Amino acid sequence: MNKFLKTIIIALTISCLLCMSVAALSRMGSVGSEVTSIQKALKNKGYYKGSIDGIFGSKTLAAVKSFQKAQGLAVDGIAGPKTLKALGISSGSGGYSSNDYNLLARIISAESRGEPYLGQVAVGAVILNRVEHPSFPDTISGVIYQNGAFSCLNDGQFYQPVSSSAYTAARDALNGLDPSGGAIYYYNPKTATSSWIRSRPVITTIGNHVFCK
Repeated sequence: MNKFLKTIIIALTISCLLCMSVAALSRMGSVGSEVTSIQKALKNKGYYKGSIDGIFGSKTLAAVKSFQKAQGLAVDGIAGPKTLKALGISSGSGGYSSNDYNLLARIISAESRGEPYLGQVAVGAVILNRVEHPSFPDTISGVIYQNGAFSCLNDGQFYQPVSSSAYTAARDALNGLDPSGGAIYYYNPKTATSSWIRSRPVITTIGNHVFCK
C-alpha cells in the first residue's frame, strides 16, 4: 500500500470516528446514569425485572432486545437514539453537540485509556469544569485545543481509535457525573515533572491520576 493511499484511509477512519452520534454507546458493559434511566423505563413498561443498578448487564440486554422487538425496532441490544426515544428518554447532553461529545470521548480515551471507569469520567469532568471556569476557554474544543494543555495532541494519542468506554464516560460526564469533585487539573505523579502542578490542592486520586484545583 503506497503512502498516499494509507494517508487517505487514516483520514477517512478518523472522520468516521468523529462523526459518531451522541447516543450510540448505551450497550452491554455500559454503566452510569443513562443506564439507570433505561432500566427504570424498561421496568415501568414491564420488560425489566432486575435491580436498578446502572449496570448494563445481561438482564438489561435481554430487556432492551425484548422492547426493541415489540416496538418493531432493530433488535441489536443497543439503546441508541430510536430506542431511547421509544422509551421516552431524552438523548440530549446539556446542550452540547455531537461534535462536542466526540471530542470529549476522544480526549478521555487519549488521556485515560486503561484507567478505571470513574477515572475516565473524571477526566471528562475536568474538561467540562474548565469550560465553566473563567480561566479557560468556554467551549470543549477550546479547552482541548488550548495551546500546551494536552500532550496527547502532539504525540499522536489523540488520533488513535477511541475506546468504547470513553464514549460512555463522556456521556456520563456530560450528564453531570463528576468523580473529580470539581477538579480543573489532573496529573500522573509517576510521570509529572512540573513542580507547579504538584503544588495544586489535591481533591482526590483515582487510578493513576491525582485530581486537583
